[in-house]
Amino acid sequence: MIDLHIHSTFSDGSLSPEELVTLAAEAKLSAVALTDHDTTDGVPRFIKACENVGIEGVVGVEISVDFEPGTMHMLGYFMDIQNVALQSALQNVKDGREKRNHQILKKLCGLGMELNWDEVAALAGSDVIGRPHIVQALIARGYVETKDEAFNNFLGKGKSAYVERFRLSIREGMDCIRNAGGVPVLAHPFTLGLSFGKLRQCVSAMAKDGLQGIEVYYSMHNNKLRSQYMSLVKEFSLVATGGSDFHGAMNPSIRIGRGFGNVKVDDSVLVRLRKCIA
Repeated sequence: MIDLHIHSTFSDGSLSPEELVTLAAEAKLSAVALTDHDTTDGVPRFIKACENVGIEGVVGVEISVDFEPGTMHMLGYFMDIQNVALQSALQNVKDGREKRNHQILKKLCGLGMELNWDEVAALAGSDVIGRPHIVQALIARGYVETKDEAFNNFLGKGKSAYVERFRLSIREGMDCIRNAGGVPVLAHPFTLGLSFGKLRQCVSAMAKDGLQGIEVYYSMHNNKLRSQYMSLVKEFSLVATGGSDFHGAMNPSIRIGRGFGNVKVDDSVLVRLRKCIA
């Protein structure tokens, strides 16, 4: 079994790349992909750790792209992480994220919840700081008790401390992955907030622009959703991928390689993904 969607301390996960690989080995996974948000900085350490324990390490990333009304993330696999255009695009996204973070802190301060940049950065432990780290700081200060409370009341889209940020377009996100020799895959489609008919139209357009897979097997997908997404995979000749979206302490109920116990991704998925490489 494999897991093609996990996060480390280089984005919003709580474990280092090496600690993730140790967990993957304990779970008897044969391959894992590190898919940190908008960065590949943890990949070299991750791949080395995988080699040390005899697990196949897969280069990955998860890029936020511009989409309304929901949220769209684009997974990428097998890229050349030295590709200049890819790293330039990721840097633009990270710069937009940092600008947004400062604006969020300003809004929170206006709501009576004072946080400073240094305490948020200290919780992140990496150069990619996002809303989950602001949530940790809010909890540490006692302003909220849970992640859900923070997002539902302040940080979620449309809430009092929410701030939009720079994102690549859908086409730009797929192009920067493909141009770096990678395979673009639509992550957790339910977050798009679309009816099945609208989702089908969206996937049809994306497939024409270079989409090569859909994340079908995922911790938050029930049988009905998996069936719907698999029908799109078949209709548009895509690859059905999957992963746990493991973050560690941020959501301890999700286990690497298993999700809530409902994620089982066969090794053959990796074989089919490789056949997509240009």
